[in-house]
Amino acid sequence: MTAPRTTPARKAAPRRTTKAVSSDAARESLIALRGEVGKAVIGQDATVTGLVIALLCRGHVLLEGVPGVAKTLLVRALAASLQLETKRVQFTPDLMPGDITGSLVYTSGSFEFRPGPVFTNLLLADEINRTPPKTQASLLEAMEERQVSVDGTPRPLPDPFVVCATQNPVEYEGTYPLPEAQLDRFLLKLTVPLPEREDEVKVLAAHDSGFDPRDLSALRPVATAADLAAGRAAVLAVTVSPEVLGYVVDVCRATRTSPSLSLGVSPRGATALLSTAKAWAWLSGRDYLTPDDVKALARPTLRHRISVRPEAELEGVTPDGVLDGVLASVPVPR
Repeated sequence: MTAPRTTPARKAAPRRTTKAVSSDAARESLIALRGEVGKAVIGQDATVTGLVIALLCRGHVLLEGVPGVAKTLLVRALAASLQLETKRVQFTPDLMPGDITGSLVYTSGSFEFRPGPVFTNLLLADEINRTPPKTQASLLEAMEERQVSVDGTPRPLPDPFVVCATQNPVEYEGTYPLPEAQLDRFLLKLTVPLPEREDEVKVLAAHDSGFDPRDLSALRPVATAADLAAGRAAVLAVTVSPEVLGYVVDVCRATRTSPSLSLGVSPRGATALLSTAKAWAWLSGRDYLTPDDVKALARPTLRHRISVRPEAELEGVTPDGVLDGVLASVPVPR
């Protein structure tokens, strides 16, 4: 997935929350968002673009990478570049469901609901695999239904609401891997790679010049909720031919018959791939979907929705490798 060309960030951050925003203006703002986040996080343009796609699709993101590649900083910088409310939860073994969703508190002779940090626009769930399954599951209703039920009363969450969760793929002691049912709730699984040498030199130069990753006051909000709303409407309007629809289905069905997989992509995964590919097409400046858009988003949208057989894993087979093989084998419509 190669990120669209960056539009230079505007000198001022206009507030457009009270009037409609055109599709072109929304695209300009959301692409400018990548440049603004790039001031704090160097060399992760594709990951930032994935986060923008998730915002456009009202989906959630799982960020996976080794320690020290700025996963948390990415989300914090994204929040600072958006005029949206954000909260952070550090997931630990002793975290309880009520610490996330909120709970009833007895005050002045009656019970009142005290909202948890999940009541926000952008929730950073840091190291989500360090908390037990019971607490992980407390996010299921919020992620799927956009609401939280406490004592039988459903309480709607703000719109937009996006969970950005991080996890470390190399440290397993004291962790609780997410079950398939919860992994499937994430629209995208983005792997945050180590930076290239040139980018790593830039990171060191920034720190040598006094950059403090704990202080993001230099970042300006360059996009608003109105930009997201206009972008979502434009993404929904992206046209898809019957042939490309069939291609999305064929790619997903091919994973279900792959000999290397014990679990293929479900129909929900197919709809997720369609949504993310349409968002990518719109960000790229087109109002129609192509097979190349589907290919570009297949890995991040599907890699966490398939399970490699243990015997294949022993032979070095990876989810991305299986998906590459599927994409190479499924005929592309002309």
